[in-house]
Amino acid sequence: MSEGGGARFRGYALALLAAFCWATGGLTAKWLFTAPSAATVGWPVPPLGISIDPTALSAGRAVAAFLLLAVFLGIRRRQELRVSVRDLPFLASFGVLGLAGVHFTYFQTISLTNVATAILLEYLAPVLVLLVGVVFMGHRFTWTLPVGVALSVSGCALVVGAVGGGGLVVSPAGVAWGLASAAFFAGYSLMGSVAVKRFAPYTTLVYGLGFAALFWLVTLGPASLIRLFSTPGSALAVVFLAVVSTIVPFTAFLAAMRHIPPTNATVTSTVEPVVAGVGAFLLFGESLTIIQMLGGVLVMIAIVVVQLAPAGPGPTLPPQD
Repeated sequence: MSEGGGARFRGYALALLAAFCWATGGLTAKWLFTAPSAATVGWPVPPLGISIDPTALSAGRAVAAFLLLAVFLGIRRRQELRVSVRDLPFLASFGVLGLAGVHFTYFQTISLTNVATAILLEYLAPVLVLLVGVVFMGHRFTWTLPVGVALSVSGCALVVGAVGGGGLVVSPAGVAWGLASAAFFAGYSLMGSVAVKRFAPYTTLVYGLGFAALFWLVTLGPASLIRLFSTPGSALAVVFLAVVSTIVPFTAFLAAMRHIPPTNATVTSTVEPVVAGVGAFLLFGESLTIIQMLGGVLVMIAIVVVQLAPAGPGPTLPPQD
């Protein structure tokens, strides 16, 4: 495998790792915070069996992830904590808009529509990444990109049950929040593609998480977070999710964009609802229809299609330890 081919392979592997971790985090949260009466298919009663507000959970894992990553870097990679004052506005925007903004708007969409609608609207992000990247950021355009984006969006629509499932719930406010979540996810991808040319992935993430944590503290207040960490079980669960669904996937996704364009990385990440759907079928006995499986196939084809684009010259980046 050529050096360029090896870099592209690492990029797609990292983007897939991010998607699998995000899906695993969602499945873990579902199991941890499901009431005992909802346990199915013979699995043990969830260890917590409590109800936790999803928004508070996102806030808690952002705070926990920031603290864990900051301590790790302070001990092992102190040089990756060094940034200049002029970099802080960009990193603050990345944290508030690219990290906290995605979750905030996503949960607002769910409150006004349903989960299927929220996922489908959020995963319109590859369309925005493609348009903004090509028109405003000089990203290379090939026929594979719009085809891959169309396949991934169509596949997600089938996987989440927009066709042949529970259907979509549409309201003007819900659609507006859903489109906002897509815009924030696209912003995360595009800002991340810029950030990886200037900072190590850990540097971008630790400052982004720090500003995201500040956003949540201001938005929700400290009382919500104190309640979240008030019992050992819930605190351990939040820490676990901070690692599995925050530190590992967001670092992997940022690292992926050191090797592949943001549109390709975002399309690859749309495998998340496919993994989550298969996991829910295997772990919780949820239904998995032929149409949903077809959607999964379309997403897989989309990932293959975007890889067919010829490799263009990438940024020259320093090697990471």
